[in-house]
Amino acid sequence: LLGQVLDQWFESEPLKATLATDAVIGAMSSPHTPGSGYVLLHHVMGELEGQRGAWGYVAGGMGALSQAIAHAAAAQGAHIFTEKAVCHVLLGRDGRAEGVALQDGMEVRSKLVLSNASPQITFLELISQEQLPKDFVQRIQQFDTRSPVTKINVAVDRLPNFLAAPNDCDGQPLPHHQCSIHLNCEGTHLLHQAFTEATHGHPSSRPMIELCIPSALDPGLAPRGCHVVSLFTQYTPFELAGGQPWDEQARNAYADKVFDCIEAYAPGFKASVIGRDILTPPDLERIFGLPGGNIFHGGMSLDQLYFARPAPTYSGYRSPVPGLYLCGSGAHPGGGVMGAAGRNAAQVALEDFRRL
Repeated sequence: LLGQVLDQWFESEPLKATLATDAVIGAMSSPHTPGSGYVLLHHVMGELEGQRGAWGYVAGGMGALSQAIAHAAAAQGAHIFTEKAVCHVLLGRDGRAEGVALQDGMEVRSKLVLSNASPQITFLELISQEQLPKDFVQRIQQFDTRSPVTKINVAVDRLPNFLAAPNDCDGQPLPHHQCSIHLNCEGTHLLHQAFTEATHGHPSSRPMIELCIPSALDPGLAPRGCHVVSLFTQYTPFELAGGQPWDEQARNAYADKVFDCIEAYAPGFKASVIGRDILTPPDLERIFGLPGGNIFHGGMSLDQLYFARPAPTYSGYRSPVPGLYLCGSGAHPGGGVMGAAGRNAAQVALEDFRRL
């Protein structure tokens, strides 16, 4: 249990609760859920530019990282098609993957197919289930994709001013504005309470909030004096109690609750808001193809990791369909901006390609 690990090393409850947020981030679990300790390890393993456990900000936003990967691939001769939805994977008479068919009727033939989509989309939508073992299909159908995350993107006309560390008179970003700011994390019991509410179909009354101000590091993201604020919040259920829809009223009610919490730490925040974009779990599924809105393509619980991700005997990136590989977050080692699954899958695919 995460609580036991934190209690062993730390005494300060706010510090323990702040560290605990990385043990439940993107997970429909609480700090008291067995296995939550691994999720914390997953988020602090590795290093960035020699600093262990560090995270970094991508100048230009996360899209800049995608563009960098695209430019590197194009430099090696790759052809990239955007806004071209894949309809299904093409299979030969021998059952091997032979390319993909696009929704506009175009067919792209290839000797190997690597899918960065979730296991659910890859194997339940892009492949005929008759081509897959029944136990494999059942495993993918039962893969836990519950997600507690609602993402809120905010535009503000001035820098947030926190009571704990007031702004300078010139309004320039201070060191804490350039970090990840955790709110409603004074104690792990608050995280557990927020989780419990969501399990009963109710958005948390006091949500866990991770607040970042990218424009404090990257001024080009907003006009002079203005800023963009990224809010990663939980817990919000995919399905609301009583079958209530995640309509505009429900979205705005939850966002207002989040903003009220931020206002308590940084008075004047609500008055500074000039625009907001609210993405609930159903929105994340619909817009980004994340099953259940899960940012990791599936829960990072111990029963869905290592040799069992996405299914036992299929953790090595190969799938039941020869020539088809899984290279996204639904493959080992799971989610996070590290590229490990893609790199490992590419090595396996290249090894098989040399044998063809």
